[in-house]
Amino acid sequence: MAGRLYGIGLGPGDPELMSLKAVRLLRGVDVVAYPTARAGTGVSLGIIAAHLLETQELFPLVYPVTAGPGADASDYRDRINAFYDETSAAIAEFLEAGRDVAIPCVGDPFFYGSFMYWYGRLSGRFETVVVPGISSIVAGAIAAGQPLCFRTQTVTVIPGTLSEGEIMQRLNCADAAVIIKLGRTFAKVRSALERSDMLGRAIYVERASMETQKVLPAAEVETGTSPYFSMVVIPGGEID
Repeated sequence: MAGRLYGIGLGPGDPELMSLKAVRLLRGVDVVAYPTARAGTGVSLGIIAAHLLETQELFPLVYPVTAGPGADASDYRDRINAFYDETSAAIAEFLEAGRDVAIPCVGDPFFYGSFMYWYGRLSGRFETVVVPGISSIVAGAIAAGQPLCFRTQTVTVIPGTLSEGEIMQRLNCADAAVIIKLGRTFAKVRSALERSDMLGRAIYVERASMETQKVLPAAEVETGTSPYFSMVVIPGGEID
């Protein structure tokens, strides 16, 4: 009998924001396949480490390139697709051997989460359970200390990887907005905020809910200092 695949949403980074279901299912699997860059042990592994058992096998899913400068390479998409193909084949071997596998995902698995790429390759062949997690966007608004939206307002989520013009276009029609995937894109995002006359409303949140969380006005952030796990929150305004 084949094993079961679990996509475990971990929430924004604070281990105490994991759900009871996530912890229960995580502790019950045979293999924990955790995403990680070549350097380091992976953010997700750090979040779940206290809940793991000595009997569980750890299987690193090592990205060949990350969201840093390597993402600009012409073959980035081909390399990242090959990575998901190869790691899916490795995960399938565990599942075919009857072993349950959990892939922990920072944030929510289906909201810009990397798990969706393994899900697309494996869920048609193996029973799959997805556990939702608190999105970093929600944690970012909490860290900013201002309600994100209210009443009939809408929220626009904007990847910083869009062009400056596209970011501006979406900002100009937003009641409230959150810009994610900063890091190397921050200079462009700051320019779009300034040109859209929103820089004064924008709040920068770095590593929301983590011990190293940082919050300050986006106008005060130095270009080149933003990690990938950072965002800009633009609240909808004063509640009336």
